[in-house]
Amino acid sequence: MNSLELIESFSEFKDDKLINRETLMAILEEVFRNTLKKKYGSDDNFDIIINPDKGDLQIFRNRVVVEDGAVTNDNQQIELSVARKIEPDFEVGEDVSEEIKIDDLGRRAILALRQNLISKIHEYDSMTIYQRFKDLIGQLYVAEIHHIRHKAIILLDDEGNEIILPKEKQIPSDFFKKGEHVRGIIESVELKSTKPTIIMSRTSPLFLERLFEQEIPEIADGLITINKVVRIPGEKAKVAVDSFDDRIDAVGACVGVRGSRIHGIVRELGNENIDVLPFTNNPQLLITRALAPARVSSVVINEEEKRADVYLANEEVSKAIGKSGYNIRLASQLSGYEIDVYREGVTEEDIELSEFNDEIEEWVIEELQKAGLDTAKSVLELSAEELMQRTDLEEETVNEVLRILAEEFE
Repeated sequence: MNSLELIESFSEFKDDKLINRETLMAILEEVFRNTLKKKYGSDDNFDIIINPDKGDLQIFRNRVVVEDGAVTNDNQQIELSVARKIEPDFEVGEDVSEEIKIDDLGRRAILALRQNLISKIHEYDSMTIYQRFKDLIGQLYVAEIHHIRHKAIILLDDEGNEIILPKEKQIPSDFFKKGEHVRGIIESVELKSTKPTIIMSRTSPLFLERLFEQEIPEIADGLITINKVVRIPGEKAKVAVDSFDDRIDAVGACVGVRGSRIHGIVRELGNENIDVLPFTNNPQLLITRALAPARVSSVVINEEEKRADVYLANEEVSKAIGKSGYNIRLASQLSGYEIDVYREGVTEEDIELSEFNDEIEEWVIEELQKAGLDTAKSVLELSAEELMQRTDLEEETVNEVLRILAEEFE
């Protein structure tokens, strides 16, 4: 390898937009000084002049002229007769500056130097990318699908940075094709073997919050604040909002006329059902609002245990629970209280489902209770089709449960 090839090796990087001129020069000088130390034992008496824009490099070794035969350090001193071959008028004690050609370093040193240079440049690139994306954690980001794998989608941004969208960070209804652009938040950045691993998420509550900030001008302007976001990705979400200005309807501003503002967010999230509710510091009122569309009769708070007993009319219980228990689960997460639902006016003639554990398997009873069905009559009030819609039970199991319970009231 000659000097031209080496110069070309760092000229490849001179237009890299991640590295400014000063940084590139510092990296190049560090690499060359390390090579000089290995070859000559010290680099203190060397001047390195680099012009990365043109790919120029000059190395000068400075030595003191001594009498012939008086050299004790070849790197620091030069004999008078040798110095006068460079310039005939040199005298003892003067400094001689002699250019060192890259070829003088030796082929092996040049190969190592080139590899070192490329490694340092890539290391700097990686650290720059890492720091940049670390500052973007929690922010919206858009990238193009480059490759679709079973457990993750590989994305590339406009600068060619690789971003990973794992399967578990995708909304269940997400379906992407190569070349499409995907929006999510930067969730984490890690350095693995000096290479940054950037993870994107579409399931984080923060993704929904950022979409609100982007789509609702009043939120971006600080007139409306988002107090809390909870979601079951692709299914249901609840967003508690508040306003510092009593003249602003926080919920109405977020939803828009006929849902015009929130429609784009819902579409982005695969038709995720989004409930927007006004925030309050009153826990009873917050729980009541969070359980909508159910109408709550009363709420009893146990502050020590962070539990809430909620009482509703019989026909409101299923609304409070919601499909697969999503509504009550999100209401609990939003309020910070474990919510237990109770029916009003349950007569002594009714029987708790738990009392049928000798005839109905425990997992079946638990599945019914998750749907807010705690008593025999609450189950019998529903048809087999309705029970299957509200639970994960199969038709055969539902029919058997209905038969057992019906026999009790014959």
